Amino acid sequence: MSITPIRVLVVDDSAVMRELICDIFGQEPGIEVAGTASSGMRALELIPKLKPDVVTLDVQMPGMDGLETLKRIQAKHPLPVIMVSALTQLGAETTLEALELGAMDYVPKPQNLHECQAEFAQDLVRKVRVMAHIDVRRLLEVRRKRKQRHGNGTGVLSPSGSRSPAAAPLLTEHQLADKCIAIGISTGGPPALLRVFEMLEPPMPPILIVQHMPPKFTAAFAWRLDTRSRLNVKEARTGDVLQVNHVYLAPGGQHLQIRKDLQKIKTWVRSGQPVSGHKPSVDVLMTSVARIYGPNAIGIIMTGMGRDGVAGCAAIREAGGYVLGQDEHSSDVYGMNKIAYQEGHVDRQFSLDETAEVLREVMAARWAPQVPAG
Repeated sequence: MSITPIRVLVVDDSAVMRELICDIFGQEPGIEVAGTASSGMRALELIPKLKPDVVTLDVQMPGMDGLETLKRIQAKHPLPVIMVSALTQLGAETTLEALELGAMDYVPKPQNLHECQAEFAQDLVRKVRVMAHIDVRRLLEVRRKRKQRHGNGTGVLSPSGSRSPAAAPLLTEHQLADKCIAIGISTGGPPALLRVFEMLEPPMPPILIVQHMPPKFTAAFAWRLDTRSRLNVKEARTGDVLQVNHVYLAPGGQHLQIRKDLQKIKTWVRSGQPVSGHKPSVDVLMTSVARIYGPNAIGIIMTGMGRDGVAGCAAIREAGGYVLGQDEHSSDVYGMNKIAYQEGHVDRQFSLDETAEVLREVMAARWAPQVPAG
């Protein structure tokens, strides 16, 4: 029985890149190039005729750029769109905006076509195969309803601007100083994390994040998170002392761990081989957090393909900590979190919009001082 191939529309103003991407797909069984377009306008003309399953879209194009093209595609013909981005600061910032506008994923262009072509090809093919099965209409509708409910704000304030009783702090900063939260996330992560950090309010323990991203992208993403959050968000550097109400994002292309130094717990950013297929790796971070914080650690495993983080979740639970897993309905890709849940390393699942509420409940149940009865 023949399998219907995944049809891809390749959109890029560079003839060299169009040829490279077409050659990559031409060597892959089960994928075929439905067509190519050198401009956003031409892509919009071809989509209803070619009916592709996936679109690869250049971020920076003359005339109608990638962002405007993306908006029009998702408004008229919702499809899985993978942004193909230059590995630059501008490319990173534009790509992050594209992910908020409805792009499902991105692949950075190789800086050297000869040296990095194999890695680029592997990443692109893997993501096309996953994205071809994504229900984009459902995801965009979920995001649209979420924006309607919460607007651009956080959803933790009452209409008058005052805190609701449910959002009242449950623990003091002093009580949270020796606690830690570690988050692992991949595909679908940027818009999901933006939503989470719009919701979270101080006081919170130190939070460490691994979001699978290449170099240059994480600095831009940390800044984006910081502008939306009441917490202080930064790209981690070796020697950062973990502090309450601070968030540390693993730099792209490097592992993030923590270690104790003269009674202070500090970040350690290092190179090394990929772990669980990734650098930074969720497993590396969570295993480190489990070793230092033990029962005072909470792990959160969220949307993303693959299984990075599964071993880390297991390490946190084995050390006496607690693990939350994002549920299927609110995940762009129910992968890492699905495997961790199926293998028994998740204590409780949660929907993205419930993150702050569920986290507060778990923190109170595990960390609040117990008042003796009577």
